[in-house]
Amino acid sequence: MNGFQDRELIDSLVAAASPSWSVRAAAGRRLAAAPQLEAVADVLHRLLLDAHDSAVTSETAVALLARGDLPGLQAVLAARANAADQGTADQLSAELDADPRWMTGNGAAELIRQLQALTSDADPGVRDEAQRRLSLLRQDD
Repeated sequence: MNGFQDRELIDSLVAAASPSWSVRAAAGRRLAAAPQLEAVADVLHRLLLDAHDSAVTSETAVALLARGDLPGLQAVLAARANAADQGTADQLSAELDADPRWMTGNGAAELIRQLQALTSDADPGVRDEAQRRLSLLRQDD
């Protein structure tokens, strides 16, 4: 990583603790684009479960799902599994349901493959959420 990227990462980590919801939401969007989500997973998890503003939850989840990869989906499922507040759980479910990949055959097929892969995840919460989402899809058939 170069100095600019390091500085941007540090700035985003600091912004994630801001009292301003819009600053936290922007930090969530930037951190969701990090090449290695593992390095910022705890902060993203906290932003996904933001107790003060649903916009932070929403924007962070949308950015993670926009990655279109397994780690992004896994992070959102983990937060959904750990959401103690029903409003936050509902917000995360809504973002999962609104993932634009559902709009195309190829995108939906990839999303289903990712959910199937996550049914074997090491985290039982992720496993359960992936299985629950797949069972909901089967009910719609």
